[in-house]
Amino acid sequence: MKRNDNMSKKKIFLIGFLAIFIGLIIGGGAYFVSTVNKLDRTDLSTDNEDLGIDKEVAKKLEEKNNKVKNIALFGIDAEDGVTGRSDAIMVLTIDDKHNKLKLTSIMRDSYVDIEGRGKDKLNHAYAFGGPDLAVKTINQNFNLNIKDFATVNFSTLPKIIDAVDGIEIDIKDYEVSRAGVSSSGVQTLNGDQALKYSRIRYAGNGDFERTERQRTVLMSLFNKVKNRSIASNIALSNEILPLIKTSLTNSEIIKMGTSVMTNGSMTPEMERFPRDGYAQGQTIDKVYYLVYDEEETIKQMHDYIFDDKNLDSSAKN
Repeated sequence: MKRNDNMSKKKIFLIGFLAIFIGLIIGGGAYFVSTVNKLDRTDLSTDNEDLGIDKEVAKKLEEKNNKVKNIALFGIDAEDGVTGRSDAIMVLTIDDKHNKLKLTSIMRDSYVDIEGRGKDKLNHAYAFGGPDLAVKTINQNFNLNIKDFATVNFSTLPKIIDAVDGIEIDIKDYEVSRAGVSSSGVQTLNGDQALKYSRIRYAGNGDFERTERQRTVLMSLFNKVKNRSIASNIALSNEILPLIKTSLTNSEIIKMGTSVMTNGSMTPEMERFPRDGYAQGQTIDKVYYLVYDEEETIKQMHDYIFDDKNLDSSAKN
C-alpha cells in the first residue's frame, strides 16, 4: 500500500512540475530570469547518432515540419545516488507552424527495444542509462528527433496544490468517496484530495482513466498557475526549480517562451500513446508489458506531433 501512495505522490509531483515548467516557457522573460538559475543543468550529446536519431528519420521529420521543438519530460523514482526509473514519460511539443503547444504521454509499460538491454519496459531505460539512454530509446522506438529533456525527482507535493489554493475538478459519482469529497460535480480539491483523485484506479476504465485524471489535474493546475500573479509564481518556482534537471539553456527556454507568447498557444493539447485498439497487456516471462502495434503507433504519433492531424477521442482515455 505504501508503494501505491508513493507512486501517487510522484504522479502529482510531475503534474505540478509540468505546470510550472510550461508556465516558465509561456512566461518567457517575465519572471524567468530571477528563478531559472536554480535549475539543475546537465548536457546531452549533440550527435544525432548518440541521441538515436536516424539520418533518414531526421530528414523526413524536417521535411514534414521543421518548426517543431520536442522535449522529453521524465518523472523519476529514485533515492539519493540512484538514477531511478522514469515512471512518467511525456513529450512536450512546441509547434510554431501550427501555433500549438502539445503534451504527448507515452505509456511507461510499453514494450520497447533498449540498446544493450534487449526488449523491456520503456521506463527502465532511464534506470539503465539516465536521460541519455531514455531519450535515445524514445527516439529509436518512435522515430522521433528529441534533443533535450527535463527531469524531476519526486518528493511530496500535495503542498503545491495547496499553495495555489486548490484546483477545480469535475467529480463523477463513482469518484466521490475515493477522492475524499462529499458530492459529485465541480469541486475545489486540496492537495490531499487531488492526490486521492489521481490515485483512483479501480473505478471507471481502470488505469487508462487514471491517466486521464492525471491530465485533468495537470490542466486545472496549469490554468491556475497561468492566472496567478508573477510574484506568486516566483515563490512557487523557487520551491520547484531546484528539483528539475534539464539540458535546456536559459536562452533556449527564453526563445521557446517568446515563440509560445507570440503565437498565442497558451494552453497545451494532450494525447496518449499507444492508443486504444493498438495495444494490449501481455505477460512475458511473468512480467506485465504493454505490447503495441509499432508501425501504426509511430504513424499516429507523427500525424499528431508533426502534421497536427486530429485524432479521435480514444487516445485520451
